[in-house]
Amino acid sequence: MRFLLICFGGAIGTGARYLTSLWALTTFGAAFPFGTLIVNVLGSFLISFVVEMAGTTNAISPDVRLMLTAGVMGGFTTYSAFNFETSAYMRMGQWTTAVANVGATLFGCLAAGFAGVALARIFFGR
Repeated sequence: MRFLLICFGGAIGTGARYLTSLWALTTFGAAFPFGTLIVNVLGSFLISFVVEMAGTTNAISPDVRLMLTAGVMGGFTTYSAFNFETSAYMRMGQWTTAVANVGATLFGCLAAGFAGVALARIFFGR
């Protein structure tokens, strides 16, 4: 049953990633991989929020937590696209863009993760 929950969540996350990336591409253009940055930062926030919330309250069952974290957020976030895009910038000699992508992703994901934990603690205590 857990396997099916993860698969279901993964389908939701993958679809959401596609729609988010499409929105970012039409909104910001293709000069920088904003779609990948957005899904990874937002995913870092959401997974941190859900894990912290689940650790402080019984608001969601362990199965729902697994579906949301491994399934939805696993399908939503994408390290492989981040790696591919950064490597492509390096191969093209666009080092400034590559470094900006690495910095924005690392800082953004860490900051979003801390914010997710902090917000969950505000809402659910700890």
